[in-house]
Amino acid sequence: MDLDVFVAAHRDEWDRLDHLLRRGRRLSGYEADELVALYQLTATHLSLVQSSAPDPILTTRLTQLVARARATVTGTRRATWRDAALFLTAGFPAAVYRSRHWWLPTALLSTLLAAVIGWWIAVHPEVQAAIAAPEELRRMTRPGGEYETYYSSHPAASFAAQVWTNNAQAAAMCLVLGAFLCLPVIWILFTNVLNLGIGIGLMSSAGRLDTFLGLILPHGLLELTAVFVAAGTGLRLGWTLIDPGPYSRRTALARQGRAALGMAIGLALVLFVSGVIEGFVTPSGLPTWARIAIGVAAEAAFLVYVYLLGGRAARAGETGDVEAGDRSAELPVAA
Repeated sequence: MDLDVFVAAHRDEWDRLDHLLRRGRRLSGYEADELVALYQLTATHLSLVQSSAPDPILTTRLTQLVARARATVTGTRRATWRDAALFLTAGFPAAVYRSRHWWLPTALLSTLLAAVIGWWIAVHPEVQAAIAAPEELRRMTRPGGEYETYYSSHPAASFAAQVWTNNAQAAAMCLVLGAFLCLPVIWILFTNVLNLGIGIGLMSSAGRLDTFLGLILPHGLLELTAVFVAAGTGLRLGWTLIDPGPYSRRTALARQGRAALGMAIGLALVLFVSGVIEGFVTPSGLPTWARIAIGVAAEAAFLVYVYLLGGRAARAGETGDVEAGDRSAELPVAA
């Protein structure tokens, strides 16, 4: 596309839209219709410029025009309880469901890697010795040791709040840092898997793997699922930079980024539930089977929520993105 010819052909339309916007509410019916038509036309022009001839000065001008026109045409809109309900029953579960091809393999590979690390540590005493001194290892793994007392070392409410904050931050980092070509996400995920594998290996070497799993599974099933969803979504966001699909790289990244931002809010709620379980159920005096049953029930409820509500919403066209009126106009890139 010849940018100079394009600007010359459409400058008058942009100037006219700018003039109408400056007049504000003092428009006749005909002028209001003209403003809407010019807004739609300019939004199309912006998409064409972004995909074919991304000039920063022209893009900035058209972006400002489109934003001002959209605010005038649609007006400002406040979030309502209906928006929150739609997000929880459609937007969030649909976004998780649509990204399942990323987070399910992430979960399976991470779990397998944790098991392999745990086995490797359990059968190699020299690796255990490299982790900590023998006395320190005994202090961690013995009955009433650090692995067990960790969950009851603080008041339940404050411990749950601390766990929730830490996990929510880790999930948010996975979602946000995915834009950096996936590398930070892989590191965060590996760190979590390594810590899990070390716990499995050390407790298994002490013959207390059943105790460790009895402490981890009640809250860990839901907690790790949320982390895997965040990591998978972050990896998907990073891959969008490499393969944006039918849209421009900027548009594709914006679409995935907005959905990821919504998922950060939803996953914070999921991690709140796992934090409550970790603070109140894991260190409780309930039998091991009862604590694990609570964790399994919470995990099953989340998966049903994602696959039932999310699958239904996704098939109806929900993506987890903001409403069309609240995002920039976009056009596919010609192949």
